[in-house]
Amino acid sequence: MEQVVATLFNVLILSSMYILVALGFAFLFNMLGILNLAHGAVYMVGGYIGFALITSVGINPWVSILIATLIMAAFGVFLERFCFRPFTGDFNRIVMVGVGINVVLQTAVNAMLGTKMQALPSLVDGYLRFGVVSVSYQRISIFVIGAVLLVLVSWFVRKTKRGQQMQAISQDIEGAALSGISVHRVSALACALGSGLAALAGCLMGSYLMLSPYMGDLMLIKALVLVILAGIGSIGGIFVTGLILGGLDAVAPVLFSGAVSDAIPYVVVVIVLLIRPRGFFGREG
Repeated sequence: MEQVVATLFNVLILSSMYILVALGFAFLFNMLGILNLAHGAVYMVGGYIGFALITSVGINPWVSILIATLIMAAFGVFLERFCFRPFTGDFNRIVMVGVGINVVLQTAVNAMLGTKMQALPSLVDGYLRFGVVSVSYQRISIFVIGAVLLVLVSWFVRKTKRGQQMQAISQDIEGAALSGISVHRVSALACALGSGLAALAGCLMGSYLMLSPYMGDLMLIKALVLVILAGIGSIGGIFVTGLILGGLDAVAPVLFSGAVSDAIPYVVVVIVLLIRPRGFFGREG
């Protein structure tokens, strides 16, 4: 029973973190066709900034996470303005810019801190016990934060003016511009929001698992898989595919061992795409 509860929380935590990172990636990809290959590095750097603020500066862990999120949100604005905007419409150059930024950030962290894996201090101590089952407050708090953020992001995209403008740009960028929407301003907001969410997820995952300079590479692959499975242009579909991938990643190690468990989720992805090449919710045409 305890293993079942632990696996369930693993599913919920992994799913919420995958979705947070993938949403930020999808905002730019769906809106402007920008394949931001630096997104995983932003996730990684956010986690390390939180770690440095807690361990070196001595700032409260929750405040450190907030500061790391704001710093990387500001970095997202920088990325959009100076790295992506000049190459709008040039897919190849944007890809190379993303690769370059990814390498620079990874190398910088590696040079300053080395390859030794680190972990953020526990955000909440203690365990919630019911019967023979116990769940750490750490896991519960990470899941609650992830769930609340997903609800807020969903509300923002669907109900606010800026969120509706983001949807309009993703559907028809030229029509949105002709209707008076400031594409550059909304794009900067989307990049800031996406980078901030990635950084926050990096901090939470750094507390839940471990930090390493190359942790962003795996998360970038997860984000790509989620966006492709959901279908290009579908933001809501990412919530569904995030639950699927999080469930596979959490359950597969329980049922299989070693490399087999790592391969299972991607085998499922390939099968799904063979059956539905546009993903679950991709637009036709």
